[in-house]
Amino acid sequence: MVEIRRTLCNRDCPDACSIEATIDGGRVVALRGDKDHSVTQGFLCFRTNQFLRSQYAPDRLTTPLLRREGRLEPVSWDEALRFIAERLLAIRAESGPSAILHYRSGGTLGVLAAQASDLFFEQFGPTAVKRGDICSGAGEAAQEADFGVSDSSDLSELERARHVILWGKNVATSSPHTIPVLKRAKENGASLVMIDCVHNRSAELCDAFVQPRPGGDFSLAMAVLQVVFEKGWVAPDAATYCQGLAELRTLASRNSLAAWCRDADVTLEAAVDLAQRLHDGPTTILVGWGMARRTNGGAIVRALDALAAVTGNIGIPGAGVSFYFRRRRAFGSLLRGLAPPRTICEPLFAQELLAASSPEIRAVWITAGNPVAMLPESGRIAEALLSRELVVVVDRWLSDTASVAHVVLPVNTLLEADDLVGAYGHHYLGATLPVVPSPDGVKSDLEIFQALAVHVGQHEYPQGTARELKERLVGQGLRDQGVTLATLEEKAVRNPLAAPVLFEGRRFATPDAKVHLISDGPSDFAEGDREFPLWLLSLSTPKSQSSQWAKAPPKLLDVTVHPSAAVGIANGGLGWLESRVGRLKVTVIHDAKQRRDVALVPKGGHYRDGSAANAIIAARLTDLGEGGALYEERVRLVGRDA
Repeated sequence: MVEIRRTLCNRDCPDACSIEATIDGGRVVALRGDKDHSVTQGFLCFRTNQFLRSQYAPDRLTTPLLRREGRLEPVSWDEALRFIAERLLAIRAESGPSAILHYRSGGTLGVLAAQASDLFFEQFGPTAVKRGDICSGAGEAAQEADFGVSDSSDLSELERARHVILWGKNVATSSPHTIPVLKRAKENGASLVMIDCVHNRSAELCDAFVQPRPGGDFSLAMAVLQVVFEKGWVAPDAATYCQGLAELRTLASRNSLAAWCRDADVTLEAAVDLAQRLHDGPTTILVGWGMARRTNGGAIVRALDALAAVTGNIGIPGAGVSFYFRRRRAFGSLLRGLAPPRTICEPLFAQELLAASSPEIRAVWITAGNPVAMLPESGRIAEALLSRELVVVVDRWLSDTASVAHVVLPVNTLLEADDLVGAYGHHYLGATLPVVPSPDGVKSDLEIFQALAVHVGQHEYPQGTARELKERLVGQGLRDQGVTLATLEEKAVRNPLAAPVLFEGRRFATPDAKVHLISDGPSDFAEGDREFPLWLLSLSTPKSQSSQWAKAPPKLLDVTVHPSAAVGIANGGLGWLESRVGRLKVTVIHDAKQRRDVALVPKGGHYRDGSAANAIIAARLTDLGEGGALYEERVRLVGRDA
C-alpha cells in the first residue's frame, strides 16, 4: 500500500525543510516538499530531491568496520564496541580523559543526536572537545559582541522591507526557500541589491549588483558609513541605543571616501547608493557566511551591524541585519555543562592535535563530520589522525575521514531519524520521524552510545527510547506556550520564544542593553600578490551538502575563472591550481562575469580523489570567534605541463 509520511531534513542547511516521503512496499520511492510548511512551501532543494540516491546507494555502510592489518573489515556490533570500549577505558586509565577528543560537527542538526554524543563524553570524562567554528565562528562572535546575541527577526519581515541587501549571501544555493519571500517583498515594492565578489544566480533576483574585491567588504561598509555620517543620515535617536557612536565615526573617517572605495574596488556612486537605501528604510541586510571566513571576517560583520544600527534599521518591522537564527534556544538539555579539560581549535585541528601533550591525544571520536575534507590542510589532518591509537568515525559512507579510521560505525539517515530540529534560516521547529526503519546493522547516534555505555559500565547514561528523551528536550518555555512533543510531531511550529521583530524597542542583550559599535578594524589595505594573483574561494554548490554529494562529484576539480585569468588555458582545458601549500589538477572553466582576481571551486570535493580544495588551503584563524579563514588563500593557475 502506498503511504505518505512526513519528516524534516536534519542536514546542515538553514532551511530544515519539511519532507513528504512516499512509501511503497516499505521503500521510499519519492520525496517532495510539504506544501503546508510555512517555509518549505511545497518544494525541496536539488540536494534533498536527489537524496534517495544516497539513501539506497550500494556503497552505504550497513555493518561496522574494524581495521585489521591496515584494512577495514566488516565485524559485528559487539566486536566493534568491545574493541572501542577496551581502548577508551585503557586510555582513560593510563592518561586521563583529556587524552580523548570528541569531535562533533554539523552533519546532522538533530538536537538529540548531538546531545547523545556530547552526554556520553561528558559522563566518560569529561573529555577534550573542539572549540571555535569552521563555518560561522566569526559572524556569531561579531553579533554577540555588538548585540549580545546572534539572532534574526522572522523571515516574513522581509516582506515589510523597502530595501533588502544581500551582502555576500547567495540565497539561490545556500537558502533557496528565502527566494519566494524575496519575490513577495519585490511584489510589495521592495528593491533588492546584491553585494558579492562572486557573480552567482542570486544576482538575477536583484535590481542592482555590486562586485567588490574579495575581502573588500569592510572598506565598502566604511565608505557607506562615511556617507551616512556626512549626509546626516544617522537615526535621530541613535545615541540613545548605540554605544561608541563617536568612535565609529572616527573609524569611518580614518580614510577618505575615495580611498575606502578604491580599496573595495567599487565606485563612489555604489557607496552613496547603499547609504541612500539604508536611509530610505526599513532596510534588511542578509549577511552571507563566506565574508566572515576571512582574517577580517569579524570586523566585516561588525561593520554591517553598525550600518544597520546607526541608520535605525534595527528593532523595527522590515529591518535588521540577519546572520543566524538561534535554533537551539527552545530546547532543553540532557547535559550537566561540565567544563572540558582541554579544547582543540577546529580550524587549527591538525596542528593543535599534533602539538597536544601532557598527555597527548591518543583517541579521537568523530561524529557528524568529515574533517579531512572539510577543514584546511587536509593532508596534515589525515596524517594526524593516522598517528592516533584509536580513531572512531560514525558515518553512513566511507568518507575521507572514515577511510583513515580504526573503526567505522554505520549510522542512520535523515529519513530514519527520530529527533528534534530547529532551523538556522528561520524560526520554525519540528520533529524528525523515521519514515522507514534503518537497515539491519545500522544504528542511530543514540543507540550507538547507549550500547557503548553498557560496554564501558557507564550506568548513568539514559537507556530510554528516543521519544522519551525527546520529551525531556522539549523545553519548559515551549510547554508554557502550549507546544509539546506531540505538537512538534504533528507539524512544524514557529518558535513561540522568538520575537517576530528582533530587539523591538531597541533593547539589546548586552549588559547595558545598547548596541556596542565597532571602534577599530583592519588598518592595512589589500596588497597584490604577483606570484599568486587569485583568491581561492571554495563555494557551496546546489549539488552537495558539504562533502555529501547528491551525485558523485567529478574526480577532477573544476575551477572557474575570468578568461583573462586563465593564463592561456582554453575553456575546458586542464591545468594546475597552485597555492603555497600544494597543488591540484583542475579543469578550467571560463566565466566573463567573474572578477579577474578570483578562482572559484566547489566546496566538499573528496581528498582521496584530488578534488578537495582544503588540501591546498593553509589553516588560519579569523579575527573573532576562532573561525576558519578559509577564503584567505592566494593561488595561481599554470598549464598542465608545468
